Amino acid sequence: ISGKAEESDDSDSEKEEKSKKKKGKGKKKKERAPSPEIEFDDLEEFVNLPAPQGQTVKCRLTRDQRGMDKSMYPTYYLHLDNEKKVFLLAGRKRKKCGTSNYLISIDATDLSRGGDNFVGKLRSNLMGTKFTVFDNALNPERALPDLSNARQEMAGIIYETNVLGMKGPRRMTIIIPGMDKNCERVAVRPRNEYDGLLIRHQNRRMENLIELHNKTPVWNEESSSHVLNFNGRVTQASIKNFQVVHSKDLEYIVMQFGRIADDIFTLDFSYPMCAVQAFAIALSSFDGKIACE
Repeated sequence: ISGKAEESDDSDSEKEEKSKKKKGKGKKKKERAPSPEIEFDDLEEFVNLPAPQGQTVKCRLTRDQRGMDKSMYPTYYLHLDNEKKVFLLAGRKRKKCGTSNYLISIDATDLSRGGDNFVGKLRSNLMGTKFTVFDNALNPERALPDLSNARQEMAGIIYETNVLGMKGPRRMTIIIPGMDKNCERVAVRPRNEYDGLLIRHQNRRMENLIELHNKTPVWNEESSSHVLNFNGRVTQASIKNFQVVHSKDLEYIVMQFGRIADDIFTLDFSYPMCAVQAFAIALSSFDGKIACE
């Protein structure tokens, strides 16, 4: 895709402005603000918990395309973007699946469905335009009648066909479960696919759900590109760069994702999103959505 219709992170004038500011602080231009100090004992618990309120969890996502079938089925890794580079999650597209289906694991070497390290999965519809994120519990058909051990839906993701022609920013809608008064995620355990997040959103049954959208980039005449301000966390223009916001507060960035090198991206998320949700949303953006590009 040509540079003209891409979502660049900053216009040239903004870049100049920022480099001036940074020079004043004696910082190198390429330095990114690291993630705040985050410590946890239980990785599985941490990746499922919402980001702490008032804090942005800053991560780095890498894509490994080396090896025989890696170009078709790359492995994706998520680490905290700090000095320790703490590993959080790995994901890979499953082979021989009718629709895109990604497994998400807390062990970089174990991307199997049956393992103890399986924490969730991302599944698309046939068109590759809608995705659902599940946790690692049971399919409702195999669960107890009260669904207490049935899987939860963690997110629904919808890519709208591009209204600006072939090139230009894609519109995303993301539905995640709401939070209760204890700031814990409301469990959404659909009995069947007609009760899932995507159908509830379609029928406007939005109680206990949060609807998010990607922030609309502004067209910049000077750089002839769509511009979003990533505050120095993204350094390469790409159609895949995006920020996720709630319509009531466009300045509060719930999640942002963008490229810093060919196979390296930054992924930052804030309350009420958790690492599994943010990672799965990023994975969905890699999937070949011919209908939306």
